[in-house]
Parts: sequence; C-alpha cells; structure tokens
Amino acid sequence: NLYKTEGLWQEIARSRFFENITLIVITVNAFWMWYDADENLATTLLEADPVFQVAEQFFCVFFSFEWSVRFIAFRDKWQGFQDRWFFFDSCLVAMMVFETWVMTFVLVVSGTSLASAGGSASLLRLLRLLRLTRLA
Repeated sequence: NLYKTEGLWQEIARSRFFENITLIVITVNAFWMWYDADENLATTLLEADPVFQVAEQFFCVFFSFEWSVRFIAFRDKWQGFQDRWFFFDSCLVAMMVFETWVMTFVLVVSGTSLASAGGSASLLRLLRLLRLTRLA
C-alpha cells in the first residue's frame, strides 16, 4: 500500500465509509449525467438552469475533495501517480475542474459564449462520460 501508516488523511482514505460514500456519489453522478444529457440544453454551465449548476458544483467539489484526501494520504506524492487508478482519477478530476471552474471563469472574464469561442459542447459531454468508467 502506498498510503502513510498514520494520520487522519490516510485513515479517511482507507476507511470503508469513505469508499462507500465515494461509490454512491459516482453512481449518482452517472445517473445525473444521463439526466443532464437529456434535459440540459444549455451550451455552457453559465447558461444552464440553477439545478444543473448546483449539481455540477457539488460533483466537482466532492471529487476534488476525494482526490485531495487520497493525494495527501500517499507517503510519497510522486508514487501516487504510479498507481494507475489514481492517475486515471487525476485525469478525470482535472477534466472536471477544467470544465466546471476554469472554462466557466474564462468565459465570464472574456465575455464570450462557447459557441462564439468555437468550442463544442457535445465534445465536452462525450469527454465527461469517461467518468463512468470509474464504476467498472
């Protein structure tokens, strides 16, 4: 195991409760993505109804917190990236943070929309489906 042997963060990262809560949130997120794909017609998060904005913020905060707990729990931080699941999760969380916070910030600061910036919302939605592979 690559985690520290003592301390609060490794205890949380190893706990069955934390693992079960994470699996529940992953499952809820999968169902939410299905609902979001059918019901959310907005091109960007800024244009979405508040329920979609709140849900996206919740999932981004939770998965960022989960990633942070696991990262802090590693004895050697660089060794954590040798763990394939952690590396994969790091990529997924980075994509989620980019889509939810960074891209939204850039669009607000620049005053443009995704359509006028030449981006593709459908491509971003396809990339988000990678998160479903966490269930496998």
